[in-house]
Amino acid sequence: MAQPDPTRAESKTVKTTCPYCGVGCGVLATLTDTPTGPQVTVKGDPDHPANKGRLCSKGSALAETLSLDGRLLHPTISGAQASWESALSQVASRFKQTIEAHGPDSVAFYVSGQLLTEDYYVANKLMKGFIGSANIDTNSRLCMASSVAGHKRAFGTDTVPGQYEDLEQADLIVLVGSNLAWCHPVLYQRIAAAKSARPAMKIINIDPRRTASSDLADLHLALTPGSDVALFNHLLTTIHEMGAVDSAFVAQHVDGFDAALSAASSGEVQATGLSANELAEFTRAWIGTEKVVTIYSQGVNQSTSGSDKVNAILNCHLATGRIGRPGMGPFSVTGQPNAMGGREVGGLANMMACHLDLENAGHRATVRDFWQAPTLPEAAGLKAVDMFRAVGDGRIKALWVMCTNPVVSMPEADRVKAAIANCDFVVVSDMYGDTDTAKLADIVLPATGWGEKTGTVTNSERCISRQRPFLPAPGTARHDWDVLAEVGRRMGWQAEFAYESPAEILREYATLSGLAAQHGKDFDISALSDLTEVEYDALPPQHWPLTKERRGGRFFADGRFFTPSGRANMLPLHHRAPAKPADATHPFILNTGRIRDQWHTMSRSGLAPRLNQHMAEPYLEIHPTDATTLGLQAADLAEVSSAHGRAILRVLLSDKVKPGAVFAPMHWTSQLSSAGRIDAVVAAEVDPVSGQPESKATPVAITKLPARWYGYAVSRQHPKPKAEYWALARLGDGWQMEFADRHTPEDWRAYAEQLLCTDGCNLQTTEDPAKGLFRLAAHRDGLLEAALFIAPNPVALARSHVNTLLGTEAPAALAGRAGADQPDPGATICACFDVGINTIISAIQQQNLMSVDAIGAALNAGTNCGSCRPELAALLSAAMPRQAAE
Repeated sequence: MAQPDPTRAESKTVKTTCPYCGVGCGVLATLTDTPTGPQVTVKGDPDHPANKGRLCSKGSALAETLSLDGRLLHPTISGAQASWESALSQVASRFKQTIEAHGPDSVAFYVSGQLLTEDYYVANKLMKGFIGSANIDTNSRLCMASSVAGHKRAFGTDTVPGQYEDLEQADLIVLVGSNLAWCHPVLYQRIAAAKSARPAMKIINIDPRRTASSDLADLHLALTPGSDVALFNHLLTTIHEMGAVDSAFVAQHVDGFDAALSAASSGEVQATGLSANELAEFTRAWIGTEKVVTIYSQGVNQSTSGSDKVNAILNCHLATGRIGRPGMGPFSVTGQPNAMGGREVGGLANMMACHLDLENAGHRATVRDFWQAPTLPEAAGLKAVDMFRAVGDGRIKALWVMCTNPVVSMPEADRVKAAIANCDFVVVSDMYGDTDTAKLADIVLPATGWGEKTGTVTNSERCISRQRPFLPAPGTARHDWDVLAEVGRRMGWQAEFAYESPAEILREYATLSGLAAQHGKDFDISALSDLTEVEYDALPPQHWPLTKERRGGRFFADGRFFTPSGRANMLPLHHRAPAKPADATHPFILNTGRIRDQWHTMSRSGLAPRLNQHMAEPYLEIHPTDATTLGLQAADLAEVSSAHGRAILRVLLSDKVKPGAVFAPMHWTSQLSSAGRIDAVVAAEVDPVSGQPESKATPVAITKLPARWYGYAVSRQHPKPKAEYWALARLGDGWQMEFADRHTPEDWRAYAEQLLCTDGCNLQTTEDPAKGLFRLAAHRDGLLEAALFIAPNPVALARSHVNTLLGTEAPAALAGRAGADQPDPGATICACFDVGINTIISAIQQQNLMSVDAIGAALNAGTNCGSCRPELAALLSAAMPRQAAE
């Protein structure tokens, strides 16, 4: 046999789509077979319309998340390995028995915006069409259900009017409750590039917090949390007073203008907490700029008045006719890669496929006849919060969770955990078997993930793109659509679920969309109904609608809407404060959200070492004035509690939040922290229309955790933490851990050996009991295996330097500092290029760098996704006075 040539490597590049946010970036994944094994590299697809070659820090690090470490490779039943035959037989029989004994509403599916459209379609068809219940809801309920409700109330359908190119064509962009720089960085960079090319373009950022997106803004409006309706009602009345209403458009195409204006005129603008000058500057800019795009996201949606906030924004665009034309319109940006696909396919409990209405008998008849289904539910099923309440009280007796982790992401997460733990029968389909939710399941099914899956997703601008596989399915993992179809067949519907490929599913779905269009609905992709397998494999990114007559484009410029009257609806709206205000017991308002380099519950992004270095542990952003009142200092630990749960978080002092308000990220799980699950604290208060929970305004109490000692450790082995507070983060060659406790171990050396698994290591220690200091370094075969640093206060050392010592000789590891010949890069600022704060500061000082672009030219920092540019600007600003003085 010929020996492989080690100098040659064969490569294959696949066009696919990023699995993170709703921007829907195109990705080029290159798989190279090398003598040491396959290697994957990832870069942005310059031909994809969403990103034109750009990727954010998370997308750039996708190749680092493809390890099989921790992957679920076979089904398990009660924790023991099982065959697919046994597992699927039990799933089908238990669901069938439960339905026979208790009716179809005794079972439920909880699915995910990370499923592909084909997966979603089969799940929806199985639950609504054949089980006969509408109890299928999705984690997208937590991110964009209020936008769905707002769109349907105003337009008659859940239609996004515009396209991403409108963001570049607008003369004014208004960001509302959207930290675009961190949550949708590629869109942020498209806007930044447009503003750079046209400096007259203006940006207004409306957010209670000053976020990274404020760096680009000409005006930041730090309104009172939850007061968006009051602000946009004030804008509507000012539009009328200034004579800016498009009277012809309203007369011909809009209902409800007078009632909306009357409600808006009730004088609630003081609820915003904004000054007269701020309000005047905002209304003057909005009214005086015809080409205005209003981008809104979770700060609008995740609210007990989220649907009204959406409609308050839509009211202003409808009143001025600024909708559906180039460079103008309202724009909802979604949180998940296929949140839009899930909306289109009917993956929500109150929707049917192809934007058809569950309560409409004619729509039900069309779907029932097309599917040849025995029956369809006539009313909405249980939305996410109510679904898990029904699991908790026993109404739902069999639950199937797919591709999501509600024990971490749902509000009142401890209650959700207890509900799932006590449910009669729970199935989880996931890539990993050790998530907080999977650990509670009776049966866990191994699912394929990004790089292995094949299907379609729809992004925030209605662009359908392919996710393509470039890796084999690991172990016995199977695609979600395949598993769902097999269960459907085993429940007795062999012909109806006899799918053999995702292309076959898309063809069926596209055919149904053509029937939906005959009911006057917007969603129509019937041009895809006769795709061959080859054409499906080669499907390029395309915006819907996709019909013989039309391909993509904007909606509503012609004044044609999808309501029974064909006219848009403006709604009369009033400001409503968050459901639970702060009080003496819980005096602070907690806001939750994402951070720059992590995604949801970190099952994927947490695998990439460089993504863990920007924010490596759960934290509480709190105003310095509040911290002083509470006796908190920077890097202390704070216990945050509500009526529903508690979390322990690292204190981050910041004037970016207002006094009385705090912020915490939502990513940490019980695998990565002792008490970082912030959604255990969040109250499950919901919008009465959309059912979307309030994640931005939970009253909480804050106290200092009186830790007796603090620790920092690095280890090549997975540590076994035992402390009241701990947080783990993956490194390139091991793990880092922050930890603390109010009880001191009797023997630090014994504690360290158990924590760091140092059997067989040579141990070097130094200790000062009087000062409460202890340090340990463990070497195996002359290389550093682990290091531990204990102090009575938050440990001060060069963490990024210590992290790099694992696997090296590191004779001076206990110093915790870099020597003169070992520069310490410092905490990561630019995750795309792994550039640390010390490296940046040194370059600014030594090279006399005077701009963010100059930093990029010198270090590459900020030149990819750009989400670190606000931090680079802050470092530059801090260095300027010193440079000027010198």
